[in-house]
Amino acid sequence: MKGKAHCYPRDHINTDEIIPARYLNMDQEKDLAAHAMEDIDKTFVKKVHEGDFIVAGEDFGCGSSREHAVWALRGAGIQAVIAGSFARIFYRNCINNGFLAIECPEAVQKVHTGDNLTIDLKSGKILNETKQESYTFTPVPDFALQILESGGLMKTILQKVKA
Repeated sequence: MKGKAHCYPRDHINTDEIIPARYLNMDQEKDLAAHAMEDIDKTFVKKVHEGDFIVAGEDFGCGSSREHAVWALRGAGIQAVIAGSFARIFYRNCINNGFLAIECPEAVQKVHTGDNLTIDLKSGKILNETKQESYTFTPVPDFALQILESGGLMKTILQKVKA
C-alpha cells in the first residue's frame, strides 16, 4: 500500500467531525465523501487523492457509532487511517467494512502532511519514503486481513457460505 499522508495530529477526532450528522441522511460513499472532515479541514476533499492516508492522534473515531464515518473516508479515497489509538467501535466498524485502521503512535509523532508512505501489513511496517524512516505496528491479525481482503465482514460471510 502506497500513498500520501494527511496529518491531523490532535486527539479525539470524533465521528461527527469525520462526517457531520447533518449528512447522515445519505448512504452512498461518494455523496458522503464530499463532506468528509469538512468541520476540521474545509479543503480536505480537494487535496486528498485515491490511496492516501490520514494520520491522526489518539482515540480517532470516538463518539457516535456510525458506519458513515468509515464510508465517507473510503469514498474520499482514503485507504487507511494511521492513529495513536482508535475508539473501539470505530475500529471494529473499519474491519467490518473492509477499511484499514492501523495503530502506530510513532508514525503519528514523526509523519508530516505530504510524506509518502508505504505500508506492509504482513510485516507490520510503515516506511516513510520521504524521510527514509520506518515505524513498526502490530501486524493486522489474520482474521482481520481476511475480512479486509474480502471487502468487509458481509462479503467474507457470503464467501464462506458459498464455499
